[in-house]
Amino acid sequence: MSTPPRQKRLTPADITALKGNRPIVSLTAYTTPIARILDRHCNLLLVGDSLGMVLYGMDTTVGVTMDMMVAHGQAVMRGVSRACVIVDLPFGSYQESKEQAFRNAVRLMKETGCDGVKLEGGAEMAETVAFLVSRGVPVFGHIGLMPQQVNTSGGYRSKGHSEAEQDKIRRDAKAIDEAGAFAMVIEGTVEPLAREITTTVMAATIGIGASPACDGQILVSDDMLGLFNEFKPRFVKHYSELAEVIEKAAGDYATEVKERVFPGQEHTFQIRPKK
Repeated sequence: MSTPPRQKRLTPADITALKGNRPIVSLTAYTTPIARILDRHCNLLLVGDSLGMVLYGMDTTVGVTMDMMVAHGQAVMRGVSRACVIVDLPFGSYQESKEQAFRNAVRLMKETGCDGVKLEGGAEMAETVAFLVSRGVPVFGHIGLMPQQVNTSGGYRSKGHSEAEQDKIRRDAKAIDEAGAFAMVIEGTVEPLAREITTTVMAATIGIGASPACDGQILVSDDMLGLFNEFKPRFVKHYSELAEVIEKAAGDYATEVKERVFPGQEHTFQIRPKK
């Protein structure tokens, strides 16, 4: 018995093919409902370890676990029919060895059905990237500001302000590119350097706090939606102010409950008359 063909989702190879053709639209997603909404607008959805801070209130991404990434990866995949989906390898799940990275990447792909994994690091991770790619795991790199290294890099500060930093980021981009990454995030990096790297690597570059010349852009969806008002990074643009909308809705609900306006009779179940 034949089954109807499923709609084809974008692959990592499709994302690389967009380089130099049209801008790649990317956002983070952590839940099924949000993934379902974003899917029609995005080429790539990233299940980022930023979920530790966005959903769980962590101060950094360091405390995120493999189990958390698997659970949210599964949730996102339930809501996607079009976009390429990449899941972050969390801190400590790939740095020990290329074999450890392979085991955890395979787990993510098998248990979620995602299209590939993302890991942070430059030249020091190139051997691992090549090891994964040669064994069938598409890898999305991440250079520049690397949140998993916040404890050794001096905090969340932009990169590339000195010649030494620029040279390191150039080497990182080249190493990850030559190792076979299909794309790389360039985060928190001075604009001219991000622009230069985009023209020198084969991989698609996805900017966040980088350059409009990158092959694509990504934002944390909760930042884009204006769900956080406590702090707004320089590179974030709010396309909505949902925190204010939610605040008003919760306030209106609380008032109606206190005044016994809600629920009304139209929100209750009555005994049906006997026939």
